[in-house]
Amino acid sequence: MTYKKKTLNIPIELLAEARKLSGSTTETMAVVLGLEELIKRKKLEALLLLGGKGLVTLSKKEQSKLRSR
Repeated sequence: MTYKKKTLNIPIELLAEARKLSGSTTETMAVVLGLEELIKRKKLEALLLLGGKGLVTLSKKEQSKLRSR
């Protein structure tokens, strides 16, 4: 993974809670984990919207497995 150094204005309380809940040891790790989770959820939402349109056919078991990730 390639990194880019950025200056961000993030509320202190939000960052502290994200670190605590994620178990992150650094602020960078907390932000990266949050971004990864956001991307994963949005991709899953888009995939689930395709269900029933003939484009994606997942069993209930497969859908449940994807949701639990």
